[in-house]
Parts: sequence; C-alpha cells; structure tokens
Amino acid sequence: MLDWAPVVVGVALFVLLSPGLLFELPGTHRLIDFGSLRVTGISATVHTLLFFVLFAVIFIACDVHIYTGV
Repeated sequence: MLDWAPVVVGVALFVLLSPGLLFELPGTHRLIDFGSLRVTGISATVHTLLFFVLFAVIFIACDVHIYTGV
C-alpha cells in the first residue's frame, strides 16, 4: 500500500502558500499583501518556513494517512 498523504498535503500547501498567489508575508508595501503576484527573498523564506511548520504539524501531530492500492 502506498501512503499518498505527504504528496496530497504537500501539493495543497505548496499551492496555498505560494508567495504572492493568495497573500505575501511580509508584503512589499504592508505587512500582508493580498494577490500581489510578487515575490521577494524575505517572503519566499517566510513562506518556506510556514510550509515546513504546517507540513510537520500535519504529519507529526495529526498523523494523517491516505492509503491506496492493494
């Protein structure tokens, strides 16, 4: 059996936490810019740290599994 949870959650978090797509933290003009479609080095670093923390919490604390196959 294959565990697809890391793939599904990773792709979902990647899309939701892409800097500038939904929000950018820190923004170029304010603390949070929504839909700016810009990426700075600081915002990429912050979004990477958010991704890692949320990914770790989902799999360590919540113990999520999605099994497929025979």
